[in-house]
Amino acid sequence: MAFTHEVQNMCRVAQGCNHGPAPIPEEGAWVPVKQIEDISGLSHGIGWCAPQQGGCKLTLNVKKGIIEEALVEVIGCSGMTHSAAMAAEILQGKTLLEALNTDLVCDAINVAMREIFKQLVYGRSQTAFSEGGLPIGASLEDLGKGLRSQVGTMFGSREKGVRYLEMAEGYVLSVGLDQNDEVIGYRFVHLGKMMAAIRDGVDPREAYEKNIGTYGRFDEAVRVIDPRKE
Repeated sequence: MAFTHEVQNMCRVAQGCNHGPAPIPEEGAWVPVKQIEDISGLSHGIGWCAPQQGGCKLTLNVKKGIIEEALVEVIGCSGMTHSAAMAAEILQGKTLLEALNTDLVCDAINVAMREIFKQLVYGRSQTAFSEGGLPIGASLEDLGKGLRSQVGTMFGSREKGVRYLEMAEGYVLSVGLDQNDEVIGYRFVHLGKMMAAIRDGVDPREAYEKNIGTYGRFDEAVRVIDPRKE
């Protein structure tokens, strides 16, 4: 190790008290983190690319510094879906530090990795106070039975007003309006459940009809519009 001339000529002053790092909450325990192996937890990170054309939600379950599972959700850019596929292959088995310094193909996913790293190393994880943390596979529970991301897609213009296109419940088929032409509910089809039924051999038309539902006061609507046509 090289020292400058000024440092070489300094007298030595002893270091005082050094109690190490302050402990952070991890899976129901207080852990003084000194090495990457000391990090455990499940958390989320949100990232975006430089032109902010797309975004990523990244969920990692880390045990003793190793990424055991990854859920990569992206929106807004067609190329990001392929990037997410590659990132999901890359992440498992890497240490948290390796993943932070790995090219995850898409800048939005890289930024999400940076953000989740900060969550985990500062003890802000979802499992900070959950004894033992969560089992591997827990991130899939965020998706529900249909194993689809929670997506909301809305469009509105000053001239024509709002159009609901997709909600957490599913793909919006129609929007219900009251006598003042204000939205009071919507009708939707749950795509995840519908596709699962078709995969299990149910006739597509039957699967479609059985997975239609309504939200709000849709049944009281004075007028119903198709948000993609009208």
